Amino acid sequence: MGFQMQPYGVQALLKEGHRHLSGLDEAVLKNIDACKQLSTITRTSLGPNGMNKMVINHLDKLFVTNDAVTIVNELEVQHPAAKILVLAGKAQQEEIGDGANLTISFAGELLQNAEELIRNGMHPSEIISGYTKASNKATEILAELIENGSETMDVRNKDEVVSRIKSAVASKQFGQEDILCPLIADACIQVCPKNPANFNVDNVRVAKLLGGGLHNSTIVRGMVLKSDAVGSIKRMEKAKIAVFASGVDTSATETKGTVLIQSAEQLENYAKTEEAKVEELIKAVADSGAKVIVSGGAVGEMALHFCERYKIMVLKISSKFELRRFCRTTGSVALLKLSQPNPDELGYADSVSVEEIGGVRVTIVKNEEGGNSVATIVLRGSTDSILDDLERAIDDGVNSYKALCRDSRIVPGAAATEIELADRLKEFSRKETGLDQYAISKFAESFEMVPKTLAENAGLNAMEIIASLYAEHAAGNARVGIDLEGGVCKDVATMNVWDLYVTKYFALKYAADAACTVLRVDQIIMAKQAGGPRREQPAGMDED
Repeated sequence: MGFQMQPYGVQALLKEGHRHLSGLDEAVLKNIDACKQLSTITRTSLGPNGMNKMVINHLDKLFVTNDAVTIVNELEVQHPAAKILVLAGKAQQEEIGDGANLTISFAGELLQNAEELIRNGMHPSEIISGYTKASNKATEILAELIENGSETMDVRNKDEVVSRIKSAVASKQFGQEDILCPLIADACIQVCPKNPANFNVDNVRVAKLLGGGLHNSTIVRGMVLKSDAVGSIKRMEKAKIAVFASGVDTSATETKGTVLIQSAEQLENYAKTEEAKVEELIKAVADSGAKVIVSGGAVGEMALHFCERYKIMVLKISSKFELRRFCRTTGSVALLKLSQPNPDELGYADSVSVEEIGGVRVTIVKNEEGGNSVATIVLRGSTDSILDDLERAIDDGVNSYKALCRDSRIVPGAAATEIELADRLKEFSRKETGLDQYAISKFAESFEMVPKTLAENAGLNAMEIIASLYAEHAAGNARVGIDLEGGVCKDVATMNVWDLYVTKYFALKYAADAACTVLRVDQIIMAKQAGGPRREQPAGMDED
């Protein structure tokens, strides 16, 4: 029997099959490298001229988009350090709904600069302390750059809303923002509650219908259901609505029972009593004043026959999320079983009609009068991927509206803010003593990534642009940014490009936090992967 070497050190601690990486080269720099790769992917999609990525996920679904969150979600990033950046991007998306790309790219840039400092012999903890100081200073400076008078705004004034959400929409759909922004602004203003801080993003729906072009898009006050009415009645005006969650059908008994039928007459009577029962139920609904029945499940043939006889329109909504939204739009209460509804359980809609848009039959439920809580933007486009991308742009716009309902302050866009921050932070770093100053100066340099990327994506000479931006800002013009179409530097006020203060604030905060978290790691210890069959992801719910 051969003598077995006893493992020593870390090997003795952990099960075999583990991996243990430590030290600067193995852990820190590898982590930084992974994050750099991720930010290189998202960076080229930054800004209005950002390039699209074609991502095919594990289910063979194709995404063509420049929306950073969609890209990193579908990539299924495995590396633990890069996942931290992904989480920072997702946090930004959930907090503001825009600026996730800025967060991921900026964090990647911070880490790339940290790598240079580490290679020059600085310790990560010194870099972290410098970055923390710089991040605090940057948020102070950012607060000084806020445009005067922007803290008060009327969230129901369409022009003001459009000017604030324009940059968020343009970064996803450049060239279409003049069509999309008024649509989004109208829809948001329609559903904005009395206290704008309670604005709910879910109240602005998007219905994507193939065919036509973007200029055919419209807004419907109410809901658009992508299904036809069940019976032959296709239109109802000023209708009361009864909603039954479980379906409109004869109900089977709860327990199993056997019916003994001796003769043909008994069989006939049995069928007749069933018919009479269904008619009684439908008549009860009709007597309550309801002209439209909405069913959450199947609609039986016999029930449908009596609905037609009593001139009741029948809709079927199989998704329970849609059913909830429908109840919210019409103010109805979903009843569990088919019975006579009370007057206060009935909803109301001005018109329920089936229309054909681009070869697809849709049911449009309109509520023109006030008290309207859902608006739907009907998007038209030539392909599915274009529609998906337009939907993401609208999503960003609506989320920005929600953010500006809470805090409407704005800062100059078009990279003007970033250059000003870089300029002021460099001054700040010269006043610092100790090793922090190098980290602060690198933090300042990282801001150059934004104008540089914007210029590169637009095919301009980045070096010239950054130099002329610095020159303008040094002369005291803090509001000069890049005019991407003309390829020159211009005052933002003339171009009307503004960014929300909260977007920048959180992007900065999350990026700095993510970068510091990655830098704090000095060892990676991975246990052996558990054996056994791979766990499949749980089957997805419907879109919501």
